[in-house]
This record gives sequence, C-alpha cells and structure tokens, in this order.
Amino acid sequence: MSFTAALTAAAAAVEDHLMATLQARADVPVVHAMRYALRGGKRLRGFLVLESAAMHGVARADAMPAAAAIEALHAYSLVHDDLPCMDDDALRRGQPTLHVKWDEATAVLAGDALQTLAFELLCDARLGHRVELIAGLARASGAEGMVLGQALDIAAETAARPLTLEEIITLQAGKTGALISWAATAGAVMAGADTGPLSRYAQALGLAFQIADDVLDVTGDAAKAGKALHKDAAAGKATFVSLLGLDAARARATSLIEDACDALAPYGAKADTLKEAARFTIARDK
Repeated sequence: MSFTAALTAAAAAVEDHLMATLQARADVPVVHAMRYALRGGKRLRGFLVLESAAMHGVARADAMPAAAAIEALHAYSLVHDDLPCMDDDALRRGQPTLHVKWDEATAVLAGDALQTLAFELLCDARLGHRVELIAGLARASGAEGMVLGQALDIAAETAARPLTLEEIITLQAGKTGALISWAATAGAVMAGADTGPLSRYAQALGLAFQIADDVLDVTGDAAKAGKALHKDAAAGKATFVSLLGLDAARARATSLIEDACDALAPYGAKADTLKEAARFTIARDK
C-alpha cells in the first residue's frame, strides 16, 4: 500500500471510531457540532499514533483509541483557534468554521467536549500504559504545550516588535510540535519502549510541518487548503518565511525532514512509512 493510501485508510478508520463513539450520544445537543468539527482533515496525528504502534508490535485495534483521542484533541484546538477571540477564521477544511455555522457558545462547548472526549478515549482498557499516555497528552496540550504556543502567538500580535526566529521556534514547538510529538511517540509509550528516536523524529517533523504551513500561507491555493491564506502577512506577523525568505524556509524544512528520517535509523526498514510521512509534510498542498 502506498503512503497516500495508508494515510487515507487510517483517516477513515479513525473517523469511523470517533463517529461510533459519539453515536450512542446522538441525542445530546452538542454532539452534532462535535461530529461536524471531527469530519475531514489529513488525520496525520492519528496516523502517526497507528504507525508508531505498528512499529512496536501493538495491534491497530489496540492503538485506535489513542489515535482517535489525538484527533479529538486536535479538533478541539481548531474549533477554539478559529473563534473571534482567537484567530477569527470563517473557513476550516473547506467548510464554515463551527462558530460561523452555529454560534460562539456552541463552538466553545463543542471544543470543551472534544477535549474531554480525548481523555475519555485514553481510558480504554486496550491501551497499554494508559496513565502515561493521559499524562503526556495533558502536558502536550496544556499550559506548557499547545496552550502555551497559542498564548505566545496571541501575545505576538500586540508585541512592540516582531518575534525573532528562536522565539518563533519556541512558539511553534508548543502550538504545533507538542501534539505531533505525543502522537509520534505514543506507540513506543504503549509498548513500554524507548521513546528517544521517535521523540527526535517528531521534534524535527513538527518544526518542518510549521515551516511548510508558513510556506503554504504565502504560496498556497485557498481552495485546496480549505482555509484563508495570507493572513500572517496581512497581520504583519513574523513567520519562518518572513524571517528566512521563501527559498531558505523551504531549504530549512527539507533539512529538518532529513534529520527526522535520520532519527529513525534504529528501526531500519520498519520506519520507511514514517519517513514517507515526514516527506509528505513538506510536499502537501493543504
């Protein structure tokens, strides 16, 4: 199976798991908005969970709750990021953002419910080392991880000066990198194995992913991306592209992907799919 086919299959399987989980709660008012927020997307984080699990001998069915959990958490973050008090976006995954389709209160509540759903999913008895997975996701998504990155991003909008390159790297390590790191190392955590190689892989991958996002914001097609582009330049925000230039940003992303692939050397051919996933992050058009 090609990488693209594997990613598509994993995305469908993760979405099926999420929808089945919510099916029993169909009469709960906020669930229709939760389902809306969960539909679509690349599901790269869920794929990383499943692939890292497979590399460590963890069956897909046993790893699926963790893959679904990271996608529920990621969906919550997007719903809240899109709110008028945050990034104020009207388009996500080619559809109206949740607060546009419904209202701000529904978006806040749906996001809250998606976040708690993530931790409920991680309580599944099939998951090995559940407490470690739960604690790790709490750290990755909280005040020292994703929330920290978003807070730094918001603060940068009113700062007296643009962020430096090192400050942007710190910001993105939380906002984008923390959840990618959790996803990529989840399989090793479930198996009780060394997370070092996958942690190094994820650190380089997460930064390359964000650089690719900055490149797409400048060069991408909004119809393919499914969201508004060119917002960073319009807001005068410093990005990898504004600080490095387009060609140098692309070169930095390519170098990081090489670092990510090198980190997987201990796994040999078993890591080939993760290497393809890394290359995909800087070749994508959305």
